[in-house]
Amino acid sequence: MAGFAVIQERAFAAALKSMTDEELFRLMAKLEMRSQGSGRSSSTDETFVKIVLTESAIERRFPGQMLRPYKEWLTRLRRQEAHQWAAARARGGRAISGEAGPETPGRS
Repeated sequence: MAGFAVIQERAFAAALKSMTDEELFRLMAKLEMRSQGSGRSSSTDETFVKIVLTESAIERRFPGQMLRPYKEWLTRLRRQEAHQWAAARARGGRAISGEAGPETPGRS
């Protein structure tokens, strides 16, 4: 069974190489949300393993920047979502994904 897990990890790592920066960053954000929601952080947890592999892929693309491009992208995304949420509320509409604010987890 452990051999199968290694094969899955290799396939996942290979898939990361073909992703655009945007796709890679979106995946990382989703994995972080999933990890926060699960309450688990074991090194054998599938989400944790995928986070480590995704971090490594980002670091290979942006050597020496310690995930800074991802963090900057995430900040821009949150600002954009906050602006969209505020604009929708100002128009009397609902927020992008319900009534909660821009920090609501689970939006893509």
